[in-house]
Amino acid sequence: MRIALTGANGIIGSAIAEAACAEGHRVTAIGRMTGYRLGDDADLRGHDALIHCAFAHVPGKYRGGEGSNPDGFRRANLDGSIRLFDAAARDGVRHVLFLSSRAVFDGRAPGMILTEDLPPRPTTLYGQVKAEAEAYLADLRRGGLLTTSVRATGVYGTGNAHKWRQLFAEYLSGKPIEPRIGSEVHVEDLADAVMILLAQDSPPPIAHVSDILLDRRDLLAQVMALTCCAHPLPAADTDSWPRELRCDALHALGWQGGGWRKLCATLPAMLDDLPRL
Repeated sequence: MRIALTGANGIIGSAIAEAACAEGHRVTAIGRMTGYRLGDDADLRGHDALIHCAFAHVPGKYRGGEGSNPDGFRRANLDGSIRLFDAAARDGVRHVLFLSSRAVFDGRAPGMILTEDLPPRPTTLYGQVKAEAEAYLADLRRGGLLTTSVRATGVYGTGNAHKWRQLFAEYLSGKPIEPRIGSEVHVEDLADAVMILLAQDSPPPIAHVSDILLDRRDLLAQVMALTCCAHPLPAADTDSWPRELRCDALHALGWQGGGWRKLCATLPAMLDDLPRL
């Protein structure tokens, strides 16, 4: 299969590119290295699938990623995505996967179970843009295009995907850490989920990707054990009521995340790459 991939140099896009190549697919990276920016027209002729991971935002931020330019943020990410989806439909691409986010549910009640048929309720511009792009893609699906919006939770991994680099460094230097709990998935497991969805002749319109509910106290307890650090752990987060993403569509297709075992196996490599404070 020939796959057009936006955001191929990003945390998630690079993992998807590696997984696709490992399965024998041919990947065409579409991005700044090829002169493409979100909002440009794209020539997708000859491709079987489009995987859209690119997102323009202030470095390090998704929610709040518009910075001081909300209009530009919306033009790039919503209008740009729509133009890309239209190019896929125009150029005969059969399958489109769009990397969405759990942020489409930020307005849902704390502790709520989030199923794939639950309507979005975003509270940020980031979530709104993702939800509106999902809706546009759903309209194209009704026109015959095979589409899936992939709502991912927090993503961790080694290398570029090391989201806890600063957190680990601050803990190891003795700085106080705020309690927090959230859902996570390994970037490799997310890439595997995308490959499973890409292989379906009748893919689900929405697929949630989440694996473990992780308290910072439990995470840093593993860091403590691996490093013999004596600094106190943060308190457990007993005040938050995290929302759980139900992953029924992917579980029905045989996908399972690596769970706590994969997290623990990944931590030593993550600890080898820390900033100096």
